[in-house]
Amino acid sequence: MPEASISRLVATTAARLGSVAEARLLLAHVLGVETAALLLAAPPDEEAAARLEAALVRREAGEPVQHITGQAPFRTVTLNVGPGVFIPRPETEVMTGWALERIADISASGRIPIVVELCAGSGAITKALATEAPQGRYAAVELSEEAWPYLVDNLAGLRVDLRGGDMAEAFEDLDGTVDLVIANPPYVPVEHWADVPAEVRDHDPWLALVSGEDGLDAMRVVAEVATRLLRPGGFVCAEHAEVQAMSAPAVFLQTGQFTRVHDHLDLTERPRFVTAVRAGRMGE
Repeated sequence: MPEASISRLVATTAARLGSVAEARLLLAHVLGVETAALLLAAPPDEEAAARLEAALVRREAGEPVQHITGQAPFRTVTLNVGPGVFIPRPETEVMTGWALERIADISASGRIPIVVELCAGSGAITKALATEAPQGRYAAVELSEEAWPYLVDNLAGLRVDLRGGDMAEAFEDLDGTVDLVIANPPYVPVEHWADVPAEVRDHDPWLALVSGEDGLDAMRVVAEVATRLLRPGGFVCAEHAEVQAMSAPAVFLQTGQFTRVHDHLDLTERPRFVTAVRAGRMGE
């Protein structure tokens, strides 16, 4: 039976990789099926078996599974990824869920939420937001020319205002009107570069990872841009390293432009993102 044969192949592949999940992903990829339908697939022919072996060799050499398959799941969506663009991580899904709750609240008040993503990368956050809350008006900016094609491809058909360039100067036409600014900026301190897993160091772009001596250079820019873009009462949320549970919120507090500054845990119960509200009242 195909199911028994596929099950054995998953088991042998998992033993080689040390991960059942990765074995299922790679096998489904070479067979051209969804992982949910893997056990119903026909066993690989000689050509597919050769592709699987090639994929296994690449994975054993440390290449991310997402680069091998060309895709990365994120909440309810799938992103096209590859060399030159940051691979979205599950830890960011909690912050995205927090943003969706704010978007729902704004929508319930009868307004169309205006949402801007900074440091958009692959577009994972905006794609999830625009897919799960299509009532919003979305915009995103990315500096990297290597990441840009992935961003355009992943957000095609979602009516997102995409702009290339430095986030510090982006969306001046939206100043004071935005309801939510969201960002997963680079936040690795230079001194902690050696502590980053080799798979990340070797395959994710430096521009998306490292941000100055304390890792907060980009976060300071996020705070400045959010100050400019947000309407009074608007929200900002930004991801950070777990060692920045105090220092990342301090960036927003030190501006004197935000209230209700709080830090939040991710799926692994580690400090992961900061949220804040733009000070002032509507009309001020």
